[in-house]
Amino acid sequence: MRATIGYTLESIGYVVGAQGLVSFASQTFFGTEWGWLHKIADLPPAAYLGIVAAGLALVAAGARTRRTPGPRELA
Repeated sequence: MRATIGYTLESIGYVVGAQGLVSFASQTFFGTEWGWLHKIADLPPAAYLGIVAAGLALVAAGARTRRTPGPRELA
């Protein structure tokens, strides 16, 4: 079960981080809107870097959860 939760958190983190990165790059370098985050909220480019950080935190939490041995694995 821990592995399933870990993979799920990690997958969500990758999607959130990628969308934040794409949105930041599109606003900063091209002056356009890419991805789907701009359809949810109108944020400044710096806020998208926070979304990238949140995505990385989810990836790290998922990897840590997945690698943590469960009670049955310790015996």
